[in-house]
Amino acid sequence: MKTFIIDNENNITVSGAGETVPETEDSEKFKTKDELQLAAEAWPADRLVEVWNGIPGFTPVRKFTDRKTAVTRIWKAIQSLDGGAGQPTADVARELAEAGKKAARVKKGTRAKTAAKTGKSSRKAKAAGTLREGSKTAKILSLLRQPKGVTLRELMKVTGWMAHSVRGFLSGSVGKKMGLTVESTKREDGERLYRLCGAPHDL
Repeated sequence: MKTFIIDNENNITVSGAGETVPETEDSEKFKTKDELQLAAEAWPADRLVEVWNGIPGFTPVRKFTDRKTAVTRIWKAIQSLDGGAGQPTADVARELAEAGKKAARVKKGTRAKTAAKTGKSSRKAKAAGTLREGSKTAKILSLLRQPKGVTLRELMKVTGWMAHSVRGFLSGSVGKKMGLTVESTKREDGERLYRLCGAPHDL
């Protein structure tokens, strides 16, 4: 049976029976669709889209109709990943490029390829002040901008996410994709604090 491990940057590594795949503190492991479904219950909807769009050979999407549909499609898609290579899906740029060329034969594929190219600029625009008011991302950034910062527990309460999902969002979405620096410190009572360093106030 294949074992799948997804890290906080949505890279999926797969191994076959008897193989060992290294895990990190923020990674999650699953072997069945039910286990994936259970893990995905704590994920924000945006993460499901990012996971799908990171799987090579499939047309990117903007959103799913519901969480169950997303999990079903992701589970089916990752079955085609190489169980013997243990290769993260994020390291398949060449495969994605080839798939993009094939998809360019149809309009839908062309739109998908264009969307993939403009993804980075869209995320930069989002970070530059086009966040939807009242969204979880906007709330998180607002809390992170506080001079005293915000605790992990407070972020979990506001988002309804598990600790690993919050940490993954801060590292992947806020840090890597939005290009913002998140400072992590510990208070004397051991509580973890997060704060944006030099973040613009119009985010």
